[in-house]
Amino acid sequence: MRLTSLADYAVVMMAAAARHPAGARLTAGLLAAETGVPLPTAQKLMGRLAGAGLLTSARGTGGGFTLARAAQGISLADIIEAVEGPIAMTNCIEGTSYDCALERSCRVKPHLNAANTAVRGALQGVSLAVLSETAK
Repeated sequence: MRLTSLADYAVVMMAAAARHPAGARLTAGLLAAETGVPLPTAQKLMGRLAGAGLLTSARGTGGGFTLARAAQGISLADIIEAVEGPIAMTNCIEGTSYDCALERSCRVKPHLNAANTAVRGALQGVSLAVLSETAK
C-alpha cells in the first residue's frame, strides 16, 4: 500500500501543526512554508482535514486552524482517511459496486477483511504525537 501525494502531504502538514504549542492558530501559508507543500495544496488539505474533524477553523482577525484534539488522540489512520476515504486494501472490500471478472470464483475475498483490519489497526496505532517528534 502506498499513500497518494495528498495523503503524504496531509501527514507532513499535520505533523508540522502538532509541533506548534497547543491552541496555536495556524494558517495554510504558515504550514506550506514550514513543510514545502505548495500553498494551493495546503489550502485544499486544511479544508479536508477540518471537514474530517481533525482541525478546527476560526475566521476573521486572529483566525486560522488549530488541532481539534491532542496529537496523541489523532492517528495516522485518521489523517489518511480524511484525505483518501476509508482504508481498503482492494476495491472489492470497499463496499461499493465493483466489476471484477474473478469475483464469482475468488477464494481470497472472504479473507481480505482480516488483512484490511490488520493494516488499519497498525495505522491506528501510530499517533500524530509520534509522527511529530523530531528525529534524534
